[in-house]
Amino acid sequence: MSKRTKCIIVALTISITSQSIITVSAATSDNKSIEPQKAIYGYFVDEYKKNTDPNSNKPETNPSLGLLSGFLKLWEPGDSWDNGTKLNEDILDVNIQKSIEITSHLTEGEKIKTYLFDRRHQSYSSIEGLGEYASVFKDKTNAETSISDVIPEDATELKYNDKGNSNGNWADEDSELGSIVSLVNELRGSYSTSNPSKNYFAYMRPFRWSDEVTVLDTLKPVLKPVEEAQSDGGFPSGHTNAAYLASYALAYAVPEKYKDLLINASDIGNSRILAGMHSSLDVIGGRVLGTALAAAILNDTDNTELKEKAYSEGRELTSEYFIEEPLEEKIENYKMNKDIYLERLTYGFEKVGTSGNEMVVPKGAEVLLETRFPYLDELQRRYVLKTTGIDSGYPVLDDTEGWGRLNLYEASNGYGSFETDVTVNMDASLGGFNYEDMWLNDIDGDGQLKKKGTGSLILAGDNTYNGGTILEDGSLIAYSSTAFGNGKVKNNGGTLSEKVEDDVIINDDFIQDSDGTLDLNLESNSDCLVIKGKASLNGNLKVNIEDGYEVNDKIKIIEYTELEDNSQFDNIEFLGLSNDYNPKIVYEKDGVYLVNTNVVKDNEKLNVNIEELKALIKKVELLKEDNYTAESYKALEATKNDAKLILSMDNINIEEVLEAITNLNNAINNLVGRSGNPVIPDTYSNSNSNNNLNVNKPSGLPKTGGTNTGISIILGVLTTIGGSLIYKKKK
Repeated sequence: MSKRTKCIIVALTISITSQSIITVSAATSDNKSIEPQKAIYGYFVDEYKKNTDPNSNKPETNPSLGLLSGFLKLWEPGDSWDNGTKLNEDILDVNIQKSIEITSHLTEGEKIKTYLFDRRHQSYSSIEGLGEYASVFKDKTNAETSISDVIPEDATELKYNDKGNSNGNWADEDSELGSIVSLVNELRGSYSTSNPSKNYFAYMRPFRWSDEVTVLDTLKPVLKPVEEAQSDGGFPSGHTNAAYLASYALAYAVPEKYKDLLINASDIGNSRILAGMHSSLDVIGGRVLGTALAAAILNDTDNTELKEKAYSEGRELTSEYFIEEPLEEKIENYKMNKDIYLERLTYGFEKVGTSGNEMVVPKGAEVLLETRFPYLDELQRRYVLKTTGIDSGYPVLDDTEGWGRLNLYEASNGYGSFETDVTVNMDASLGGFNYEDMWLNDIDGDGQLKKKGTGSLILAGDNTYNGGTILEDGSLIAYSSTAFGNGKVKNNGGTLSEKVEDDVIINDDFIQDSDGTLDLNLESNSDCLVIKGKASLNGNLKVNIEDGYEVNDKIKIIEYTELEDNSQFDNIEFLGLSNDYNPKIVYEKDGVYLVNTNVVKDNEKLNVNIEELKALIKKVELLKEDNYTAESYKALEATKNDAKLILSMDNINIEEVLEAITNLNNAINNLVGRSGNPVIPDTYSNSNSNNNLNVNKPSGLPKTGGTNTGISIILGVLTTIGGSLIYKKKK
């Protein structure tokens, strides 16, 4: 399947809910920990329309007021905009002090962006979170703004409002991607206003609390006069509420950009503090309200058809204009933004409540991850929300249902913990995240992960879960050294892969059945699958060599403490090796090695020749100088020293060793004995025939004169000169 095809859903008209139902392996008794808790107003998703009911004007009856009622532990509203009472003076003073400090240190870039976020329609500003799809989305929806990137010079005197496109809209519902536009508008509909909460809590904007809060000069024309302050409350932030509502709608339709849309919504909310228009607590309240409203409207059965159409249009958008983002970039962006998002969830306020309370997941909140994790069922998505939530105790965030503690940025990156056994079933034919997904969070817990289905799941966190890992089908890919956590890893019939430059650790036994495939990616000499238990190696092995990596002639690719008897791979495939590398898998006591058999054979030959040369030198050293003419023995000594020099070299060449053996044999053959003495002594004549030395033992008495003697002397001199030349060459 091509990368382009993987973003296409086979049946776009199938209900999102019906195509997502997967059996979860969590025990029924454990599910009580994930049940929702009812608030004084009921469940937000059931009661959200009462937000605008004039008769529901207190926390017990209005879900929005009840949701944000934690603010009442800090602040008691008065009967006017300026006569409320600080119940927690320390927190509220810090709240305004943060505004003073933040607004006094803005860069020019921050000032420009803050102005644009303020003046533009929040739904239009949210498009920026679509990243590479943003320009296409604007073209296909006729999305426009009248607020240009260049701020007018008279913006300090005149108030500029966004007039949208030629139809007066931020985008058109009758456009090619009109259902997505309609979904955004639905989430931002009449029930989603923050005004009832503003009026109820009657908490002033920061610039009314202190003259030291700096409002942007370009936004001063936007400020309401004191006469209108009664209807101009600060808590919660309306812009923040709107930005999150629009972003959740876009994320539902285009879940591939979930994280980017959330960080962009966070930027819009944070800009309200930079502008001096809202305090940190205002922005926190706006985010919580927007999250609950988005979930409520997405859960409303009246919007089921609209959701399906918007999601289908999102599939078309991402498949037609698919741009692959390298996994390394995804990981880098995640690491860069997760701390920013987390900090903005609490803005660093000290805790005012009890820390360590169990995370509660609101009723219906799982819908916010419905398209992000189409292969998980509702219960599993609730566990994702539970295991990624923030700690309890922070101001405003400890509502009964748990909306304030949700961390959707972390949740969009998978589980934070396996509290129960988790079974993931991914159908690659459905495309999108069913085809391939990546979990970036660090996963702990005692549960087990079981991967089923034809899709691919990538684990990239520093995982410590203890229940072990089972791969039934498809692919499970390690993108970190500790991806598989603790416990046994068993591959029953899928492809277990690793794409890590360093070692990948399996902290227990590794068992691969005959239908399984182990896919190893080699990038360096330290790239190894380390099994800290027994290895049972069956089935298939694939070894991929990364471009540019020159593989050693012998390298350990799998390490284990013990290999099961008669355990070997049935089929082995190598990709990326050079033509002169003849690969072989060797099973040794401590691991599996990749060996270049060409070099190993040469090394074996070299070792035999080295031992042969050493034996020859040793026997030469037994000869006595007094038995031979000075010239012939000097030639032999020079040749012997040359051979020793070769043996002392770091990188011994087989051709040089063979040449030294030949030269030494020739020097021996050219020895000339003195009168009455044998050429070769008895100690030498008993040499081991296994050395295959080409030494011709002279028979009879030595030649002591005449023409042959003269020729021998001349040959001895020439040999001496030759030996000296060779020695100099080696030096």
